[in-house]
Amino acid sequence: MTEEDRWISVLKALADRSRLRIVRTLLDKPLTVNDISERLGISQYNVSKHLRILREAGLVEATKMANRREYAIPNQYRGQEPGVPALDVGYVVFRFGDSPAKEEAAA
Repeated sequence: MTEEDRWISVLKALADRSRLRIVRTLLDKPLTVNDISERLGISQYNVSKHLRILREAGLVEATKMANRREYAIPNQYRGQEPGVPALDVGYVVFRFGDSPAKEEAAA
């Protein structure tokens, strides 16, 4: 895969509101599908589908823990500014405001 293909893959993976919300949530801490589903009000089926796309793009990694998996943003993609949740994919940095759960409560 060329560098350009990787960029396209990452940008396509992030071109969905639910996937952006999942990424923002995972910047806080690793979570299971059930945790993400509850926090964001998205069905477990759809969370799993979105996580697969994010994993294929390399933006999310899974760690098996007993009978479940925890999903997280790899350290290499975490922004370096303390207190500012950011996804740093090298050629572009996505900075996020409040967590998606807080955004939902404010609406």
